[in-house]
Amino acid sequence: MGAKAVGLGQAIDRSLADKVHDRFSQAQGGHGRKVTVGAGPELRCAGLSSRRVGDPGAISKHTQQIAGIPVFWRSAQAPGAPVLFVHGVPESSDQWLGFLARTGGLAPDLPGFGRSAKRADWPYSIEGYRSFLTAFLDHLEVGRYRLVVHDWGGVGLALAQAAPERVERLVVVNAVPLLPGYRWHRMARIWRTRGLGELFMGATNRWTLRQISRESNARPGPLPPEMLDSVWAHFDQGTQRAILRLYRSAPPTVLAAAGERLGDIEAPSLVLWGAQDPYIPTRFAHDYAERLPNAELELVQDAGHWPWLDQPRVIDRVVEFLGDR
Repeated sequence: MGAKAVGLGQAIDRSLADKVHDRFSQAQGGHGRKVTVGAGPELRCAGLSSRRVGDPGAISKHTQQIAGIPVFWRSAQAPGAPVLFVHGVPESSDQWLGFLARTGGLAPDLPGFGRSAKRADWPYSIEGYRSFLTAFLDHLEVGRYRLVVHDWGGVGLALAQAAPERVERLVVVNAVPLLPGYRWHRMARIWRTRGLGELFMGATNRWTLRQISRESNARPGPLPPEMLDSVWAHFDQGTQRAILRLYRSAPPTVLAAAGERLGDIEAPSLVLWGAQDPYIPTRFAHDYAERLPNAELELVQDAGHWPWLDQPRVIDRVVEFLGDR
């Protein structure tokens, strides 16, 4: 695959994706130094402590037809209401491996991403993903659940608003603001521009992806190689199309309207936010905390858009909150 542009029609080597999964899982299984959330010593990527909540056991992989398309997801057993992890762009369920091993739960690859279907006629929008997540939970016969969202995984908040009584606990991590006043960041503005977005996607290769990622987190340099390998392994034309359509479906008015019923979510909520996020300012962390009736806000200093990569003990905080009944 080398440095060839996937946007020009090359096929992704699916065996590479499986190899990346194994490397990414191992990278998230290391033991990081102890750090208080909000403090800023430099730490190894996504380290985990040996403490487990619920002893969820091994992570399983599944692929089944859901709502008419093949869907890939990961699961791990644990007591109580399952945790639903909803990833962002350009990610897949790979990003949740370090969490899933600790809490158990369910982590789908959203349509258009990872190993799930990437149909040209699928509705890549907030409403499209809300409908999909509803079908996903119904397929697995899930009633009440705990919810963790990151980045565009914020579409899970549309699911939560549709049936807030089903949400037992909620964690919002640097999520796309379903709130008034957000202006898309520079990269998103490129993707939202017809023609320019397609050209940019077509020119993207492994090297440019690495360079773009340099600003994403607080630690110097690009994102960890395991994470970049995971993204690149699935960054085919289907995912590129999904990204462009999703961003173009969501002008500021649509984002604001999608969060109008956040106040209906009465479940205990944690807004956990990397304070050095270059894409979404901390004012939206405060806004989320104000709109959710039972929310607590924690800003994570010296952490960026994926705060657990800068401060691995963020994973511990999420595990603690989800397990606090």
